[in-house]
Amino acid sequence: MSFRWKIRDIEIENPLVLAPMAGVTDLPFRRLCKEQGAGLCCMEMVSAKAISFHNKNTEELMVTDHGERPVSMQIFGNEPDLMAKVAAAIEERPFDILDINMGCPVPKVVNNGEGSALLKDPDLIGEIVGKVVKATRKPVTAKVRIGFENAPVDIVEIAGRIERAGAAAIAVHGRTRQQYYSGKADWEAIRRVKSALSIPVIGNGDVVSPESAEAMMKETGCDAVMIGRAVRGNPWIFREILYYLETGKKPDRPSHSEVRSMILRHARLVIEQKGEYTGIREMRKHVAWYTAGMPHSAALRRDSNSLETYEELERLLEWLKNE
Repeated sequence: MSFRWKIRDIEIENPLVLAPMAGVTDLPFRRLCKEQGAGLCCMEMVSAKAISFHNKNTEELMVTDHGERPVSMQIFGNEPDLMAKVAAAIEERPFDILDINMGCPVPKVVNNGEGSALLKDPDLIGEIVGKVVKATRKPVTAKVRIGFENAPVDIVEIAGRIERAGAAAIAVHGRTRQQYYSGKADWEAIRRVKSALSIPVIGNGDVVSPESAEAMMKETGCDAVMIGRAVRGNPWIFREILYYLETGKKPDRPSHSEVRSMILRHARLVIEQKGEYTGIREMRKHVAWYTAGMPHSAALRRDSNSLETYEELERLLEWLKNE
């Protein structure tokens, strides 16, 4: 069974997309997800303004690896000319797709008129997409939510503007800004966007298992599904969905020993990129995600909060070896 699809001239081997998540989808984690079968990996969102200021921390966010491609870089901002200038400036970097964030719900982004706040201004959305498309040879995509609190938002009309401005694909998270990540995602809204557009539509929201991935594709007709929070501590979800789509059967979940091996590999990759001091501290939250629901996970989470070295992490996870 072939799952291949394209975003303009970029061929993607399957319809599973790793969502861009700040503080999660850095290079080490993307590499693990790619190995487990993610068709397209999306990087953490980066401020266009910060790129223009040559911010050192921003530079680290934009590091890619040949083995993870195709990979999508996501920028956010609300100034069309600046975003176009940045798109041109990063043109030669080794990423494949440039995505524009129009869905982030966090206050510090929204209060600057960026992220999901753009949904209140369809004209500005069209201008941003149009200018960025003209500034780069790479395919440009956008990620949106379906509404912004009490502001009247016609997501089908906005999606049409994004397509007419030259975008090569659109990802639709079936929640409003007000919902953040709570409540049920509105797959019907995703279906309406898909019915109205000719470019690929990526569905996002409530894909947490092989069955929900298949259900979203059937109910919305979307070209691909984007997986966000369900992948934290669970890069195996990609291989499990692919196996299910190919065979109709659910594979076994990873053993405790396999979880331990993945955590330690993840830690080594993070340390390799960021050094042990930063890397182990960043791994604390990942350990909590990887071990959620396991016996003794509360105590494990508590103890992981004081981890400072790789050796301490190895010792903490020793009990998983024989489980």
